[in-house]
Amino acid sequence: MGNGRVAFRGFKMNVHCFLTDGVLIDTGAKSLEKYFVPYLNQLDIDQVVLTHFHEDHTGNAAHLQEKLQVPLYMEKTMIEYCRGKGDYPLYRQLFWGKRKPFRASPLSDTFQSANATWNVINTPGHAIDHLAFLNKETGQLFTGDLYCQVRTKVALREESIPVIIESLERVLSYDFDEVFCSHAGFLSDGRKALNRKLDYLSGLQGNILKLYEEGKPPEEIKNALFPKNYPITIFSAGEWDSIHIVNSIIEQRTSGA
Repeated sequence: MGNGRVAFRGFKMNVHCFLTDGVLIDTGAKSLEKYFVPYLNQLDIDQVVLTHFHEDHTGNAAHLQEKLQVPLYMEKTMIEYCRGKGDYPLYRQLFWGKRKPFRASPLSDTFQSANATWNVINTPGHAIDHLAFLNKETGQLFTGDLYCQVRTKVALREESIPVIIESLERVLSYDFDEVFCSHAGFLSDGRKALNRKLDYLSGLQGNILKLYEEGKPPEEIKNALFPKNYPITIFSAGEWDSIHIVNSIIEQRTSGA
């Protein structure tokens, strides 16, 4: 397990990548290359699989491709985007670095490593191309950003809480116990942790819909359920905000999805 940590104005986050059976899962952020590149250079990597296109997961993909000639694989939706320079807000460039272009090939429903067959599980919601990877021989599940923590308080503008709930339900239909999260690291009671997150988000969804059906507007619902102001909302200029949790749930209800 490779690990680096970023800190900015009281906000701290660990970033992990994982190597198992010749498969590297995610590559860390470019801003953390002083931690990740020496670690990656010493590994015997057969292939890289990416949980999603975000720059804290793909920041060192170009290094692996250019310097180590390692093949990279990801869900097909954002492959073309990743062939160009990372196009994302300045605060994220300062936080995670400037991702260089790389070329990935599309994953199918399964892939092979040296001693195992892997399930590729579609888990959108946090990102349109988000995947989880299950090693069928060991029962270990690699979840990218599906977990991170139980009690989600802020979300990206494009995130969908209802879709994340569906993704949690989907992975929980598989047989696994240990979970490896790109930010929380190793979770020995991973199935229980994912169930706790599912219960929290489902309860939150119910509370938001109840308040909405009582006639409360989104901003009032946000203030009732998330009264605290989070630093990330300020320095991201609102790209991360509790209101996005509320809006994604209401939008699904009003769209009839």
